[in-house]
Amino acid sequence: MKTLLVCLLCFGSLAARSHAAVKPNIIVIYTDDHGYADLGIRGVEKDVKTPHLDALARSGVIAKHGYSSAPQCVPSRGGLMVGKFQGRFQLDSNNSALDGFNKETTIATRLQRGGYVTAHFGKWHLGPTSEIPDHGFTHTYAQHGQQKFTANITLDGKDQPMGEVRPEIYHIDGCTRAAASIITRYKERPFFLYVALRAPHTPLDAPQSYKDRFPGPMPERRRAALGMLAAVDDGVRLITDTLKQQGLTEKTLIFFIGDNGAPLKILKTDSPLEGDAGGWDGSLNTPLNGEKGMLAEGGMHVPFLIAWPGTIPAGQTYEHPVSALDVAATAAALADVTVKPGDLDGVNLIPFLKGENTQPPHEALMWRWMAQSAIREGDWKLLRGGEREYLYDLSTDLEEKHSLASQHPDIAARLRTKLTAWCAELNPPGLALGPMAPTWNDYFDFYLEGKPAPKPESELSTGIRGWMARGGSLADKDGVLVLTPDKDGKGTFITHSRLKIAGPATAKITLKTAGSGQAAIAWRVDGDKDFLPANRVPFEVQASDDWQTHSITLPARGRIIHVRVHLPAGPAQFRTLDFKPATR
Repeated sequence: MKTLLVCLLCFGSLAARSHAAVKPNIIVIYTDDHGYADLGIRGVEKDVKTPHLDALARSGVIAKHGYSSAPQCVPSRGGLMVGKFQGRFQLDSNNSALDGFNKETTIATRLQRGGYVTAHFGKWHLGPTSEIPDHGFTHTYAQHGQQKFTANITLDGKDQPMGEVRPEIYHIDGCTRAAASIITRYKERPFFLYVALRAPHTPLDAPQSYKDRFPGPMPERRRAALGMLAAVDDGVRLITDTLKQQGLTEKTLIFFIGDNGAPLKILKTDSPLEGDAGGWDGSLNTPLNGEKGMLAEGGMHVPFLIAWPGTIPAGQTYEHPVSALDVAATAAALADVTVKPGDLDGVNLIPFLKGENTQPPHEALMWRWMAQSAIREGDWKLLRGGEREYLYDLSTDLEEKHSLASQHPDIAARLRTKLTAWCAELNPPGLALGPMAPTWNDYFDFYLEGKPAPKPESELSTGIRGWMARGGSLADKDGVLVLTPDKDGKGTFITHSRLKIAGPATAKITLKTAGSGQAAIAWRVDGDKDFLPANRVPFEVQASDDWQTHSITLPARGRIIHVRVHLPAGPAQFRTLDFKPATR
């Protein structure tokens, strides 16, 4: 009897250890500037073709109200990786320093410590890609374009020295093929894969074979975006087929999430793909209002799918709001890794998706991004932008067209109090990090106030859009163009080549520059094949940390189609770049 009891106890102990050792694989597929409308299964836009993503959705859950933690790349990725709202560690925007993020523990590190093989593929945007392994990833294959990238594995999942390698195939295809190779390599061990596909973010570089799947009249930017999403869809098929071939389908939890909404630039201008990395990315947020850079629904209400066949019932549309911050909390719970109180802001979604808990996962979701903040509690949403405030009932107005703030001041006040208390916990505290930049005032005017769209830049004013740098790089940082010269610092200028401005014209430029001396504006008119020496007006600038405004007359004869702004050597910032006919 004693022997039998000992055997039973041993068997029970082994069974318990065996059960505890069974940890699911976890895959997070993260798309880039991917609008809410652009999943075929949504049925919103008829030109979208995503059959394999649709199949993934049918095998699990469509999170009808799935949210990113920010309307911009860097903070949303930092929040996803850490599982904590990024404003707690000062990763508020694309311009934020990474010091706070670098001190945090990522979910990859937690899972790696819990026995998982961890691998990253594609876009990182959280510091040098050579440092990705420092954030918990065993392997990295950081291809996010057709240039050199960092990797410590080959396309076929074999180890190689960490360093720069050249792309062998299209970046989306390369990332998903490398991910499939890692699945095969580690089929006997639990793995965590973060597949961050730079699609359909600009530059819109879909190969012609993908674009050819979308014939017929449409904006070329739309065709290119759909081509990139077709590559994503093919990659999802490769990943799910590989899981099936290795007998891992029911052992693997998959999240598919967008990092933020599509950038429409209000006008959805179909500018040339070549040489224009900015502008509309071709994706759509229909029927949501707003776009990337806004805490309106169009900015961070994103494609959000969850599948775990055999565990999560298939064919669901989950109605309660969920967050990308829930990924880390869910993964930590499934991997049975220790998490200290306050380490994570999300919740384990599995009991909710299995129907074991029928309550909403969150009492409320809250956001802060630059001068904007928002809270969603049930169907009510309070949205703030600077001193503006809007209240929406999303059960009847998901498009955020009718603010009810004046009709329900009590609800607005209650939500504002809760949002204010939450923002006080952030670092730094406050409902906003500063005043609204002109760009976002324009966006709020158009989307939330119903004011007319700004005139296209080719008619009267170049604004800050459409500029490019030569001999350096140019970045739009919350409505300010920041010029960073190349190392030699020689011959740097900014240029705009898609103008239609009747001469003579006036230029109004508000800037800061690190160099003093002579600046100049050169122009080319219709019929000119090059910039003529006579078509150049000099002006003096002073190195200063204060904004300075210069008004310059351009005595052009004919229609100006191309301008260049030359400055003394050194970095510069531009707040205003307005070129208008002098007669108006």
